[in-house]
Amino acid sequence: MTARRIIILVFPGFQNLDAMGPLEVFAAARDPAGRALYRTELWAGTAGPVATSSGLHVLVEHGCDQAVPDCDTLIVAGGQGTEAACTDRRLTDWIAATSARARRTASVCTGALLLAAAGLLAGRRAVTHWNWCGALAARHPDVAVEADPIFVQDGPVWTSAGVTAGMDLSLAMVEADCGRDTALAIARDFVMYMKRPGGQAQFSATLAAQATGPGRIGGVQSFILGHLTADLSVAALSRRAGMSPRNFARAFLRDTGSTPAEFVELARIDAARRLLEDEPGRSIEAIAANCGFSHADVLRRAFQRRTGISPGDYRDRFRSTATP
Repeated sequence: MTARRIIILVFPGFQNLDAMGPLEVFAAARDPAGRALYRTELWAGTAGPVATSSGLHVLVEHGCDQAVPDCDTLIVAGGQGTEAACTDRRLTDWIAATSARARRTASVCTGALLLAAAGLLAGRRAVTHWNWCGALAARHPDVAVEADPIFVQDGPVWTSAGVTAGMDLSLAMVEADCGRDTALAIARDFVMYMKRPGGQAQFSATLAAQATGPGRIGGVQSFILGHLTADLSVAALSRRAGMSPRNFARAFLRDTGSTPAEFVELARIDAARRLLEDEPGRSIEAIAANCGFSHADVLRRAFQRRTGISPGDYRDRFRSTATP
């Protein structure tokens, strides 16, 4: 079997793990005889040393001034330099041209903004880092942004959530290409989940509220986080914001990338998650009441839907190791 060619595009200020995480996953994929199943290359706008967001310089052998390559998979990294990279027409044109010659195209973290700038996400479902989902949706309304998944596949285009989610995406690609046994062997070797439980929403409502910043919507988010057992209906929250329910719901979705009801549920689940980690002796019923859920069964259903596991399973897997 000929090794599949994987091209990972980086740029000044890219997040090192966005590139190196997938690179290591693909490099670990071997056939029973020990032969590499993938051949991975780093490309950049210009060949030579490229600085990561942490200041580390990576030597990249291939530049976009070379002929547009054929490859099996094109992966675009993200990072602090994404905004500048999105304004580089030569880079986005190269992404579009290379994608057209690839079997599939993917992004890690904010690399989704580069795919969108290259016109590759129009009419598709996509995800990016939770802190950038709102920006992606606002800048590219033709993209169906999904804020929670660890990764999304829409046809030949794959996008992933923040940083380490690129490894989840790469592992899923290995499974699709080479079978479950190969992917499972890599997951075990890397001490990572074959399929991570839950989505990026668990990481978390408090951070999402901080990302929105000051203003009426940010103030409402702060109120929600501090008053989980209060009336948090759209009607009640819109009164607090001094807006009509319809305008409030629109503004909330525009500024945060989620509906008020989705944010309220996320905030309550986030609080429940912390209690499950820190207070293993507290009952599910008590946690539900403390976090604003009307009943323990409502918490269980919402928790399962948002994280992919039950509250009890979460407590067993994620509770603090300091707890006796």
